[in-house]
Amino acid sequence: MATTTAPQQAAPASPGPMKRIILIVLIALIAAGAAGAGVWFFMSKRAPVAVSAEAAPALSAAPLFFPLESMTVNLQSDDGQQHFLRIGLTLKLGDAGTQQALTDHMPEVRSRILLALSNKHPEELAPLEGKRALAEELKTLITEPIERGVAPIRVQDVLFTEFVVQ
Repeated sequence: MATTTAPQQAAPASPGPMKRIILIVLIALIAAGAAGAGVWFFMSKRAPVAVSAEAAPALSAAPLFFPLESMTVNLQSDDGQQHFLRIGLTLKLGDAGTQQALTDHMPEVRSRILLALSNKHPEELAPLEGKRALAEELKTLITEPIERGVAPIRVQDVLFTEFVVQ
C-alpha cells in the first residue's frame, strides 16, 4: 500500500514587514498631501489681503512719535507750599514734515507748554479727567499757528511718558 500524504495547506501569511512598511508610507503620503492642500487652500485666500495691505500704507501711514525732553515746573498753590510737576511728553504726529516743523520751532513750543503747566493747580491734575483735559489743552496749544501765514503743526495726540506731581 502506498501512502500518500496530502499536501499541507500553508497557514495564512501574516502581513510581512514589507506590507507594513508600504502601509505606513502610504498613510504618510496621504497626510502630507492633505497638509499641502490645506496650506494651499488657506494661503490662496490670504494672498489678496496681502496685496491690499500693501496698498493700505499709502492711505494711512504709521504714526510718528516725537518725544520731548522732560520738564519740571512750579505749580500754582493755595496752601502756601511749593508744588512741582515733572512731566514727560511724546507727541503723535502724522508725517515727517510735522516733525521738522516741531524741531524748527521747539523753543516756542516748549515755552507754550511751560507757561500752560505753570498756571495749573495740583488739585486739577490729580484726577484722570484732569490729565485728559491737560492733554487736550496741550494739543490745542501746540497746534496753534506759530507764525502768521505758517500752517499749524498737526499733532494727532499728546501722550504722557512721565507725570509726577509733588
